[in-house]
Amino acid sequence: MNAESNVVSPLSGAQASVNQMTLPLVEEMIRQRDALRVSINVLPSGARIVDAGIAVPGGLEAGRRVAEICMGGLGKVDLVATNSRWPMQVSVSARNPVLACLGSQYAGWSLSHGEGKAAFHALGSGPGRALSRKEPLFEELGYQDSSDATCLVLEVDRVPPQEIIDKVSRDCRVAPDRLTFILTPTRSLAGCVQIVARVLEVALHKSHALHFPLDRIVDGAGCAPVPPPAPDFVQAMGRTNDAILFGATVQLYVTGDDDAASSLAQNLPCTASRDYGRPFADIFKGVKYDFYKIDPQLFAPAEVVVTNIDSGRTFRGGRLNPELLAASFGDSE
Repeated sequence: MNAESNVVSPLSGAQASVNQMTLPLVEEMIRQRDALRVSINVLPSGARIVDAGIAVPGGLEAGRRVAEICMGGLGKVDLVATNSRWPMQVSVSARNPVLACLGSQYAGWSLSHGEGKAAFHALGSGPGRALSRKEPLFEELGYQDSSDATCLVLEVDRVPPQEIIDKVSRDCRVAPDRLTFILTPTRSLAGCVQIVARVLEVALHKSHALHFPLDRIVDGAGCAPVPPPAPDFVQAMGRTNDAILFGATVQLYVTGDDDAASSLAQNLPCTASRDYGRPFADIFKGVKYDFYKIDPQLFAPAEVVVTNIDSGRTFRGGRLNPELLAASFGDSE
């Protein structure tokens, strides 16, 4: 696989609007806010803030719905009870995995304001990204959306300042009263679910980093355990990462030659990273909390199954690691 193979724009000419498909999901969540234990606040600018776990309980179902919103209305996210050690699992699939995961769900829009302790920083995910197109990734995808209303999901524990809201309004070319921000703190149950529901997106993002042609990824699905929340932010972040690193399985259906499919199966799992082998929180502390010092190849599912639908052959790579998962999740047994 080489960089030149990724020149094709996999979504060029795509007609589906992630914003239009997401709007009904956002409105339904707001209508059911009491049942979902989320709250809504309308700012003076007219922008709507949905709290899914800061001052309200939120919960697993709220997180599931947020995850489907993140996927631009193209994803199906289910909470599945199993008889495994960690019985609550998130199961994810998508009607168009490249568009759902990379064109909407990926947390790729960096939003920052201020300095010091008062600084606000978040990575925006959701359909608003496809309106702003601030990331080079959208040039590669060949996708652009149009809508007079949009939504962004932020993994934060406080309301974004007005300067961030103004920036999103301006960059998306959407009036503030047509903006909705959904906030899901990492330490909340909703946050745990919506982060782990990125299991398929993580696989597609690393496939892109490995220069596997995205137009050859036809379909995919993944599953991972829901981690127990933790009151400490670093521990909570570590657990959500470890749910994917040590407990996730992803299957991709691809086209092309078997050598490329086999190579993807071997190189995609997190076990191919030099940093593999410790809980994420320990790795993060070891690099003095500098996220960019962590090997980017680490961010991938534990186990990968790649099926080449042209040849009918299937290739496997990586492995689940229940021992490290237990260490991360604080299993007392």
